[in-house]
Amino acid sequence: MVTLPYPALHASHAGVWIADAEGCRAVGRGEAIRLAADTPMIVLNAPLIGQRLGYADLSGLDLLELYAFLKPATFLAPTPRGFARALGLTEPESEDRIAPFLRDAAAALLALAEGDWPEREGAWTAAQSLARLRWPWSPLVAERIAKPREHERWLFTKLPEWDEAAPRPAPRPVTLHDADIAARLDYLTGAGAEQRSGQRAFAEACAAAFAPRILRDNPNMVLAEAGTGIGKTLGYLAPASLWSEAAGGPVWISTFTKALQRQLNHETSRLIPDPVERRRRVVTRKGRENYLCLLNLEDALQGGFAGRAAVLAHLVARWAAYTADGDMIGGDLPGWLPTLFRRNGSTALTDRRGECVYAGCPHYRKCFIERAARASAEADIVIANHALVMVNAARGREANSRPTRYVFDEGHHLFDAADSMFGVALSGQESIELRRWIVGPESTSRGRRRGLAARLSDVASYDEAGGRAIQDAVEAARALASDGWLQRVAEGEPFGVVERLLAAVRGLTYARATRDGDAGYGLETELAEPDGALIEAAAEAAQGLEALLRPLMTLGQRLEAVLAEAPDWMDGQARARVEGAIASLGWRTDTVGAWIGLLARIGGPADPDFVDWLAVERIEGREIDIGLHRRWLDPTRPLASTVLKPAHGVLVTSATLKAGDPDWVTAEARAGIPHLDRGAGLFEVNSPFDYASQAEVLIVTDVKRGDLAALANAYARLIEAAGGGTLGLFTAIRRLRGVHARIADRLARDGLPLYAQHVDPIDPGTLVDMFRDDRRASLIGTDALRDGVDVPGESLRQVILEGVPWAKPTVLHAARRLAGGGSAYDDRIVRAKLAQAFGRLIRRADDRGAFVLLSAAMPSRLLSAFPAGVPIARVPLDEAVARVRSRLSSVAQVGQGAVNSPINQKAP
Repeated sequence: MVTLPYPALHASHAGVWIADAEGCRAVGRGEAIRLAADTPMIVLNAPLIGQRLGYADLSGLDLLELYAFLKPATFLAPTPRGFARALGLTEPESEDRIAPFLRDAAAALLALAEGDWPEREGAWTAAQSLARLRWPWSPLVAERIAKPREHERWLFTKLPEWDEAAPRPAPRPVTLHDADIAARLDYLTGAGAEQRSGQRAFAEACAAAFAPRILRDNPNMVLAEAGTGIGKTLGYLAPASLWSEAAGGPVWISTFTKALQRQLNHETSRLIPDPVERRRRVVTRKGRENYLCLLNLEDALQGGFAGRAAVLAHLVARWAAYTADGDMIGGDLPGWLPTLFRRNGSTALTDRRGECVYAGCPHYRKCFIERAARASAEADIVIANHALVMVNAARGREANSRPTRYVFDEGHHLFDAADSMFGVALSGQESIELRRWIVGPESTSRGRRRGLAARLSDVASYDEAGGRAIQDAVEAARALASDGWLQRVAEGEPFGVVERLLAAVRGLTYARATRDGDAGYGLETELAEPDGALIEAAAEAAQGLEALLRPLMTLGQRLEAVLAEAPDWMDGQARARVEGAIASLGWRTDTVGAWIGLLARIGGPADPDFVDWLAVERIEGREIDIGLHRRWLDPTRPLASTVLKPAHGVLVTSATLKAGDPDWVTAEARAGIPHLDRGAGLFEVNSPFDYASQAEVLIVTDVKRGDLAALANAYARLIEAAGGGTLGLFTAIRRLRGVHARIADRLARDGLPLYAQHVDPIDPGTLVDMFRDDRRASLIGTDALRDGVDVPGESLRQVILEGVPWAKPTVLHAARRLAGGGSAYDDRIVRAKLAQAFGRLIRRADDRGAFVLLSAAMPSRLLSAFPAGVPIARVPLDEAVARVRSRLSSVAQVGQGAVNSPINQKAP
């Protein structure tokens, strides 16, 4: 193996080491910073190492960037162990051996570049481009990759084109039989698999959602709670796949988290082992903002990006040539890649502004978004998410191919997803995005922004009324917030009617909000008894928005007329572009109409169906947005009318659908059943796990609320007792950061790594991968980790909650609490959160673990959130530590004896 001339740097909470040809030595942070500033260093995750050193500007030869270049679209846990597995190297035995290991890993990667590896095509061309950008790895890479004898196919010539297909026929009415479901379940679970009666009963119950519909607007609804370990995924895949094959229609399986989407995609390999056939019949589908936009990428590669952002664009281009589906958010683009560039430019590579020109794009026939839409129209199983299902039902372009059968897994989040989807926000950020979509580039703005006039220039030249509507819309849009609005509003110099409205909102929010001293976080106040300034500003803004709404609606009508007239220039691509513009206009007109409706309420009577409030969003005291907000008091009303009633069958399932409630009343309400004429079929099966022996719940009674030092000490002692393998959940980011600052170094000295959401510059999905990769590691975070962590085995053996997870006392929560039964409503929310958090702990029959709640104030009435049979004890911290050590001692000892042993560690 070639020895490299560059030293390597590793920093953790346990210390700092530098390795070179002379060996490895420990150094102080100051010396490490001085050397790193003068000499290119090989590092693993420069932003993370820079944070550990307190040197945010750290750069160098990042192994992750080199891996992304050489092995695009390939999973890698960004840890020394992950590199050792990927490259066939020996894992470092201790932290002081990691720096030398990084030099070996760099040499192994560069040796790969000297050969003929699977992702070689395009690498030489990309290396030349990166050399012009002074990418630190360029000199080492360029000298190892031989110039190809023939011209390399570049990304835009390599990507396959999708084909148009005839519309799919409507699904046939079919009835599934229990014997066929049982046979399909046996096939999915495999020969010789243990027969699970609960799984079979669950599968048979799910089949009712696939029966022929009897009444219009009344789907066959099934609510099914299946405890952890039942095998829920294969249980509903059995009837879903049978129905799709027999009926000739798609089943959309919707999740709330990306982790479950990945798991589902993996599970379908049991159904269709052949990968080529599986890609045709099983499609993962997400919102268009998740996918790489090829036109944005082309713009970035041709000078639209500069500096480090340009390097990111070229690495993304390498990935785009090998990706399975172009999904940048949760797909096969490594989650750690954008964070290496401080997310500089990654969001600009997706279609987040809705400026797609559809068939007017030169890459339209190769577009990842369009390919996913067409693939899902022909697929048997579409793996989607709750938000996309609702967006597709409310304003999707594929009206003639809407699915008739849905499975909502993680169904306990259906209410929350609907709440977000059907809400309204008239804020500065929303306003400026609409302005950019209509007006296009202004002043010195860079990037591929195209306004309505540019996107619809041919229509404007053909249809005089349409062209006039475009110009009227552009002129009216200048009343919306523009660049620099936040500073102008804060300084009392708003420009235009919308900015004056936001200034009035800001003033009244600061005057009435009661949480001004809460560490600089967001402020809000109920939209009630508005002052004269807000009423006047709202009336002026409403007039301005009405002046915008009229030409947008006229333009939509003119586009419809152009389609009907079919002029000579209206070929297939032009038609698709106009149809896309009509859909986008419909979305925007709906948004502006909702804004006008919200403003009309100011100074008038409140609508009992909605909750309205004013808010100033802040991050650590820095204002980031200002606006008016509206949510449905019961968001399952629009969910029922938009998604459920048009469907023929819907299965809503979860391990915590009832969340400890004795009956189904709340579960039915949160799934929208009261808004349907027919009730739902109800099914419940408990987990097969022996919770009495596998887990226990410990409620610690002597950690004083508000004592951050005591809280940190409790976390440290419990993590030490478990030997790592701990997921810690917080209700406040401030306390999370405070605890992390106090215990990270202490744990590191005992060889127990600690990762932290909102502290480490790493995305949550990658943090979970790193946590899973080392069973001595622990991870602390907030609510996003409560539902997004699926780590079976010894890597997760303890869950710690800092306190009872009461809901934040927001305006929205207060209104729903009043309508939902007061304290009983609060209790239901807490029980659901506790049940979901406990569900992270025991994922397999051989798992063991402890669930610790650091709150003496835990009410006994909430204990029904935990599975029946699990032991629950109120104990002081000393006893909790002793019980955790006793329960998990064998796991901790094994971990200490084999720190780098890859037991039960698999890539997700």
